Amino acid sequence: MDVLEIVCKGIDDKGGFLREFTGRGEDISPEFVISNLSPSAKTLLVTLEDVFHPIKNFTHWIVWNIPAASVIPKGIRRGEYVQGVGYGMHRYAGPKPPRGKTHKYRFTIYALDCSLDLKPFSFKGKILRAAQGHIVQRGEVYGYFEENGLRKGGNSK
Repeated sequence: MDVLEIVCKGIDDKGGFLREFTGRGEDISPEFVISNLSPSAKTLLVTLEDVFHPIKNFTHWIVWNIPAASVIPKGIRRGEYVQGVGYGMHRYAGPKPPRGKTHKYRFTIYALDCSLDLKPFSFKGKILRAAQGHIVQRGEVYGYFEENGLRKGGNSK
């Protein structure tokens, strides 16, 4: 399986989230630029997880049935495409660690060979189980956020 090459426009070149895309800013989803997308990909599924959260890989956002394309636009709104439950909400919920703490976040983008027939408000486990056998490609992007602006890390693993 070829790996998706992803650039997240909401993460700077030092691996820090730009404030606009966090829960302490405008809390809007960032744009993604995707390279190496397979022609067999029909839809995209995106997750945002807090890797440092006490609940392992805590889900902040999950959205699916985005038409496969080289760009996922920023600012996906509630009700646009199909969004599941993340961070107790049914919309994008950007990084917002406790003040003074730095957390690491992971966006994972899956290219699927189909659309998923699932209800909104579904949880990540159910969605990923439905995607099994339909994942053509996968890629990840990591970023860090801390309230005081500390940025470290990189735009990859």
